[in-house]
Amino acid sequence: MGVVAVTGSAGGIGGAIRARIEAEGHRVIGIDVRDAEVEADLSSADGRAAAVTAVGEQADGPLDGLVVAAGIGGSTSAAPSVVARINYFGAVALLTGLHDRLVDGALHAAVAIASNSATAVPMDDLSLVDACLAGDEDRAASVADGFDGEAVYAMSKLALARKVRRLAVEWAPGVRVNAVAPGPVLTPLTQAALEHPVTGDLIRQHPVPLDRWGEKDEIANAVWFLLSPESSWTTGTVLFADGGTDALLNPDRL
Repeated sequence: MGVVAVTGSAGGIGGAIRARIEAEGHRVIGIDVRDAEVEADLSSADGRAAAVTAVGEQADGPLDGLVVAAGIGGSTSAAPSVVARINYFGAVALLTGLHDRLVDGALHAAVAIASNSATAVPMDDLSLVDACLAGDEDRAASVADGFDGEAVYAMSKLALARKVRRLAVEWAPGVRVNAVAPGPVLTPLTQAALEHPVTGDLIRQHPVPLDRWGEKDEIANAVWFLLSPESSWTTGTVLFADGGTDALLNPDRL
C-alpha cells in the first residue's frame, strides 16, 4: 500500500479521485480548505508552504503519487485573481514542493486537473498565461483582475497544462507528470456555473459529441490510469476526458 496526496479531495472530482485511489489500496492524504487530513488555503504562498510541510509530515517518507485537483470556477464570488492563484499557482506549488518525495515513491507520478476550456474558449490575449508561466504571481493577479472570472478560469487551466508539459521534460526520467482535461461534469463547481445568469446558458449549449456530460468516476478513472504503472511510458500528456469536444472544436490542432 502506497501513499498518494490529493488536493481538492473534499470536492466533487477530487473526492471521486480519492475514492478511486483508495480502491486500489493506497492511503490518501487529502488537502483542502475543509474536511481533509491537511486543511490549507492554496490561494496564498503561506498556505501552500504549510500544505507541503504537512503532507511531508503525514507521509513520513516517500510519496507514491500526487494529484493536484483543487480549483475554483470563474462563476464563484471570488475575484478573478484568486481563481488564478488557486488554479495555477496553488497547483504548481504543490507539484514542485512535493517533487522530491515522488522520486523515491512507488508510482513516481503526478497528475494535474486541467480543463478542456483551455482549448474551447477563444483567447486573443495570453498575457495572463505568460505571467503564470513566468512565475510572476503578483503580475498574474493584476492581469487576471482585468478579465472576467470565466476567462481567467480557462487561461489558468491553459497555463497549468503548458506547465505540466514543461515539468515533464524537467523531471524525466525520475518522475512522470501528466494532466487530465475534463469537459463538463456535474459537480458543485459546475452547478454554481449553471446557476450563473450568463455562463449557465453557455454551458448548456456546450457541444459534446458523445451527447452527455461526464461522470466524476470517469475522470477519476482517467487520473488513475495516468498515475498507475499502466501508463509507465507516458509523460507530458494532456488527456482530454471531454466526450469529444476538443476533437470537435480543434480537429486540426495536431
